[in-house]
Amino acid sequence: MLLLCISDIHGHLDALRAVLATAERRAFHKLLVAGTSSFQARSRWRPAAALRGGRRHGAGLTDRAVATIDPAGLQPRSDHERERLDRMKTTRDALGELILQRIRRLPTHQRVPLEDGGELLLVHGSPADPGEALSHDMSDPEINALIADDTADIIVCGASHLPFDRTVGGVRVVNVGSVGEAPGAGPRVAHATWIESTPRGIHVEQIVVPLESAPEAEARV
Repeated sequence: MLLLCISDIHGHLDALRAVLATAERRAFHKLLVAGTSSFQARSRWRPAAALRGGRRHGAGLTDRAVATIDPAGLQPRSDHERERLDRMKTTRDALGELILQRIRRLPTHQRVPLEDGGELLLVHGSPADPGEALSHDMSDPEINALIADDTADIIVCGASHLPFDRTVGGVRVVNVGSVGEAPGAGPRVAHATWIESTPRGIHVEQIVVPLESAPEAEARV
């Protein structure tokens, strides 16, 4: 079973299209999305339309904020806050109530059985707190505290926008980075991760898709 794992699209449909175009060269079975899909409304962005096929989708903090907070009831304290509330309203209007209802129903934790008998946990931030990211610069004790007593064999997450792959206390933690807002001073890129599950175990491959060039170009991290 081949899984394509992504996170933090933030409404960047061009970046999502580039990742999916690259991924089409391999016949993957499931698409796992670790949240934060819909913050910026671009090109009449529709998560349900863009993410077709077998998929598991978790909710990020921004997804839930867009779906549950009515900006009309908030008073901005600065021009920056006013701009963010205007953008949230534009996004909510573009998504429409049907999509907002679907986002509200997204779970914070999704579990996927693996072919070797193990279990994958899909979460935006961490098992203990979906809103707190597991980041590359954390110590093992810090990561252990956010894994808490979860029994998953592999945790697939996003939120920090920086990909990494570490094993802490016998649990493999794979942060898949960001599709729409990967950090860096150079040309724009998008992150994605392949996870292949077999009866013998799993194989993880993290990739970078350049966005200024043809989607055929792909580099490993």
